Amino acid sequence: MTDLLVDRTDGVLTLTLNAPQRLNSVTTEMFEQMSDALEDAEGVRVAVLTGEGRAFCSGAVMAPGATNTGILEAADRLIHALTGAPFPVVAALNGLAAGIGSSLALASDFQVAKEDDYFLQAFVNVGLMGDGAAHELIAASIGRARATRMLMLGERLPNPEAYAAGLITHCVPAGEWQATVDGLVEKLASGPTMAYARIKSAINAAALLHLDETLATETVEQGVLGASHDFAEGVAAFSEKRQAKFTGA
Repeated sequence: MTDLLVDRTDGVLTLTLNAPQRLNSVTTEMFEQMSDALEDAEGVRVAVLTGEGRAFCSGAVMAPGATNTGILEAADRLIHALTGAPFPVVAALNGLAAGIGSSLALASDFQVAKEDDYFLQAFVNVGLMGDGAAHELIAASIGRARATRMLMLGERLPNPEAYAAGLITHCVPAGEWQATVDGLVEKLASGPTMAYARIKSAINAAALLHLDETLATETVEQGVLGASHDFAEGVAAFSEKRQAKFTGA
């Protein structure tokens, strides 16, 4: 089974994460394939990023016991591809968005979410920090206080609260979700693509001033945290279904 489905129809590029058996956690190869599709998208008027099954994306597939610089670099390239694409990108959130999955959603221009799902940044629970520019994408949308709570406490953020806080653009009942996605994509695909590209560029220039710096910082610091005792303890505690005993080392 192919982990990523790519479809180009009538100016719409659809990228579907197709690994429902692992809640669409993404690999380095999947990151690269998505970036390739977004960067080589002649004739595309709108892109859609979605998932198969009950999750949008549960995060990245990481090597056991260590963070992986290669996958972080591939993820960073995809964040640039999403924010830099000269056309609107719609994250059609069919389910939960966790870890790098939430960053992919927030790096898109629109997020169409279901009321009964949620966002989650749980890195802190295993002694890590967010990645995929999570610190900038979240803070730029909902402010320092809410970003601090989400990233430091590792709490679920229900989609209705995410919408009310200004983190996402759409939050609808599950029964209205597909029609909302389809209507938005149709509107964008038939709209003024040149104007969309310039609006997107101007918004991101104003709101994501330190995107490159944030991505670089996350990659370096995640490497430090991945070599820490706290990370090893966090992974062990998760596997053993017990409370982690962090020491700050």
